[in-house]
Amino acid sequence: MKPREKVAPGGRRLKDLAGIGPRMLEDFETLGITSVEALCGQDPRQLYERLSALRGTRMDPCVLDTFTCAVAQAKDPHLPIEQRNWWYWSRVRKGQIPAQS
Repeated sequence: MKPREKVAPGGRRLKDLAGIGPRMLEDFETLGITSVEALCGQDPRQLYERLSALRGTRMDPCVLDTFTCAVAQAKDPHLPIEQRNWWYWSRVRKGQIPAQS
């Protein structure tokens, strides 16, 4: 039986975040992240490193970008639409656009 996903204040669930599909939900479950509230305090790079270690292989860098996108959305429910796409964060990681604070 899968643990029930917790609903954050305002009714946001992990699956409600842009770019988060069934596979990423499984990855969050593997990492013990069950709510938007829990995701809010996470470091995307640490999530990426932990998941890579648990899977026994280096994950695709797009997984890091997706974690970064998800954490940004968890922290800011009014994040600009462009920043709700993992590929925005891929361009930031590659230095193609500056990171916004």
